[in-house]
Amino acid sequence: QVQVVESGGGSAQAGGSLRLSCTAPGFTSSNCGMHWYRQTTRNGREWVSLISNSGSTSYTDSVKGRFTISKDKAKDTVYLQMNSLKPEDTATYFCKTYGFQWCAGDWGQGTQVTVSS
Repeated sequence: QVQVVESGGGSAQAGGSLRLSCTAPGFTSSNCGMHWYRQTTRNGREWVSLISNSGSTSYTDSVKGRFTISKDKAKDTVYLQMNSLKPEDTATYFCKTYGFQWCAGDWGQGTQVTVSS
């Protein structure tokens, strides 16, 4: 199973930026993709973005134009650059691999993002 570790969360003012990292040793060489999700008590878990093995990306409508997902193959790390942050982006952010059977893995601990107005 692929293990993930999220980092980079913190506090920001509305309009500010944060960059999240998700490190998953071996996920690139295993031809896996990566999702980002976020979770709040009120809204539950929400899908945010993905990057496929080939580098294709997709975003939920609420973050389009503000968030950018990318990956560094050499570091087996996926990034989520979050700009123009809004208070409603406040959540715990998780990453998770997807794809072939061997891409399955457990959820990580997540990283907390708090955006104040």
